[in-house]
Amino acid sequence: MNNQLILLILGMAFVSYLPRVIPMMYFSKREIPQWFHDWMKYVPAALFAALFFKDVFIVDHSFSLITNIKVLAAVLVMIVAYKTKSMGLSVVAGLGSLLLLNYLM
Repeated sequence: MNNQLILLILGMAFVSYLPRVIPMMYFSKREIPQWFHDWMKYVPAALFAALFFKDVFIVDHSFSLITNIKVLAAVLVMIVAYKTKSMGLSVVAGLGSLLLLNYLM
């Protein structure tokens, strides 16, 4: 390996590591405000919603509702999850319906 590649790898490691270390060093001696805790509670739901809606509703860089089989599978999963309250059964229903709809269409 040449020196330029080693410096590049070390630089990327430093740039990746720095954003993780700075908040830990800053907040290790300070109390995090309650409003920040309250705000951070919404982050997982927001991330899940963003990932879910992008994957289900966006097909080939356009919004697709009627011809999208993922929407039908998602509706079935929501019904199964609501009726059974079972994560495992919801996953099986989602995968099964997606496989079946892919096969049929």
